[in-house]
Amino acid sequence: MPYGLTGVWPWRPAIIILLLVLCILYVWRLRQVRQKQADVHISRWRVFSFFLGILFMALALLTPLDTIARTQLFLAHMIQVILLTTFCAPLMLIGTPDVLLRPAMNAPVARGVARLLTLPLADSIIFNLVFLLWHAPLIYHAALRNESWYQVEMVSIFLVSLLNWWPIVGSVHEYRRLGYPVQIVYTFFDGLPIDTLAFVLVYTGVVIYPYYVIPAQLGISANSDQAAAGALLLLPGVVDFLVMSPLFFKWLEHMERQTRLADERRQAMLDEQEEEIELYDVIESEEVGEISEA
Repeated sequence: MPYGLTGVWPWRPAIIILLLVLCILYVWRLRQVRQKQADVHISRWRVFSFFLGILFMALALLTPLDTIARTQLFLAHMIQVILLTTFCAPLMLIGTPDVLLRPAMNAPVARGVARLLTLPLADSIIFNLVFLLWHAPLIYHAALRNESWYQVEMVSIFLVSLLNWWPIVGSVHEYRRLGYPVQIVYTFFDGLPIDTLAFVLVYTGVVIYPYYVIPAQLGISANSDQAAAGALLLLPGVVDFLVMSPLFFKWLEHMERQTRLADERRQAMLDEQEEEIELYDVIESEEVGEISEA
């Protein structure tokens, strides 16, 4: 590869098996639903979204990017992280509608666990805690020295990012408890710990992860590599803003719809009251006419 970067493709049988199992389960459930619930339509863009997430995951973990991320560039590691947390996780959740997930989540054994793991506060704490722990220098160095541990790190970050995205794009609504304004607050505060780490990486001036052998052909220092990785880690914050914007407009639309329905109910009550008054006046006038004739 150019600039001295390695072109070694990693051999990751565990990751390959994981991706194959996810694909097989998805296609199996898809066929089940289409055979047993012919009236249920799962759009093609959802299926495309799921498999695009699978493709991004393969790109992150099964190409030379993984080798570079473990040995040469911390920036490459952050590219992996962004692919898994900002693209793979939401794409796969969006691509898995409630009709595919609900039977598994409502199973007696899984229901309690599902309710616990879809609590928004728990999701945010688990994600940020796992992410920051894996990037503690000693733990991260241990993962770099052991390929299996590095795989565990990447897969665990991906899994907790699924939890982290659930309150925003989860498809089973009884397990997604947040209204639009709370979703906006969740999205804003959820990203603060990661943004803090990103700013530390950019501005600290101290190399926190001095474990990489950066090719001389690249002409960059370890500090520059770390700062570039930190700048890239700010990208999820931009995505959070892009997520908050439509949520804000959906909230406004929801409020407008609620206000319109309330106005319609009030108007219906007023119309009903006016009809009752008119009917009362008609009856009263008829009674007065009968009395005057008598």
